[in-house]
Amino acid sequence: MKSLIQQAIVFVCFTTLAYGLQNGLARTPPMGWLSWERFRCNTDCDNHPDSCISENLYMAMADRLVEDGYRDAGYEYVNIDDCWSNKTRDENGNLNPDSKRFPSGMKALADYMHKKGLKLGIYGDFGSKTCAGYPGSLNYLEKDANRFAEWGIDMFKMDGCNVDISLMKKGYPEMGQYLNATGRPILFSCSWPDYERGKGIPIDYQSVASHCNIWRNFVDIQDSWDSVLKIIDYQANITDQWGPVVGPGNFSDPDMLIIGDYSLSVSQSQAQMAMWAILAAPLLMSNDLRTISPEFREILLNKEVIQVNQDPLGIMGKRVLQIGKVQVWMKTLQSYEYAVAFLNEDDYGMPKNVTVQMGSLGIATGIYDVQDIFINKDFMDFSTDDKFSILVPPEGCRLLHLYPSELRHGRF
Repeated sequence: MKSLIQQAIVFVCFTTLAYGLQNGLARTPPMGWLSWERFRCNTDCDNHPDSCISENLYMAMADRLVEDGYRDAGYEYVNIDDCWSNKTRDENGNLNPDSKRFPSGMKALADYMHKKGLKLGIYGDFGSKTCAGYPGSLNYLEKDANRFAEWGIDMFKMDGCNVDISLMKKGYPEMGQYLNATGRPILFSCSWPDYERGKGIPIDYQSVASHCNIWRNFVDIQDSWDSVLKIIDYQANITDQWGPVVGPGNFSDPDMLIIGDYSLSVSQSQAQMAMWAILAAPLLMSNDLRTISPEFREILLNKEVIQVNQDPLGIMGKRVLQIGKVQVWMKTLQSYEYAVAFLNEDDYGMPKNVTVQMGSLGIATGIYDVQDIFINKDFMDFSTDDKFSILVPPEGCRLLHLYPSELRHGRF
């Protein structure tokens, strides 16, 4: 078992292995709101004025981020997804927002966000058309990068529909260079590795991390617990590949938080929030903040979970044990601290009693105080030689934060 001094060496190794798009952004996983999972490509503002893809929707979400405490908790990006533009470029080859749904223009919408202390993200595609059939950026990369900078855009997500996937290894790095050349800090979100994965093309993990701030690596999340579990299982199998290149400036994106939508229970929502924190994943909500129930808002605003996610080391956690249907994950944090998640996949109608020896989780030898985040309970002076028992709810999670005991003064 590693001592604390040996563990410090591991910290250095992780940070020196981190690559990144050199734009100074995403030093911790970005947080915000994204429209796609909840609102999709609804462009019918006549019949659905409150839920169509329009400037009114994004302004309404921005208002809620500010007034309901999300911005102050760290959620700062308001991200537009597909279906925002006109169906064709103008006579000069420029992209323009749909004039009926975005009558004020994109620059005005960005200004609205900035005045509220928020940032605006936008969507595009590397192909000839977006996934929903709107103009893509193929052969227009530089022009579109400049257009986004003129509007004051702060994040750009580039999808990968309607294009030869073999071109992505060259095209995505080019777009990152064009974004940087604008002189405006624009966080770059790439879908490149997911498309290569889907075609069985070997992924150059270092190259992806060198050219993208965040990247999608798997299928889109859907509004279901099965979808959340499928994504978590995939992440468990790739952490050895992605882990060495994840860190400040570049993070792997398992997709949106669906907490507060239609399908997840409170326990399942806690589980998704905890696992995204362990994975050092972007926290991009896709829900309706105008109608979200208080219990889900409380999960999304949990300061202790956000602290685990936003740890400055930016290390991606990994699955260290599988005990029946309970997964045990560990994430190394700053100051010789750790986060441990117990995820129960079983739907059997009572909690699972799980017992582990703390030292078996890859934690440095020592004495720790343990904070059980969701039940707000503390346990003092646990040795890595001790066994620790915990009840994990069905289709739920328990998230622990371990502090070296000598640091506990003033901590709890």
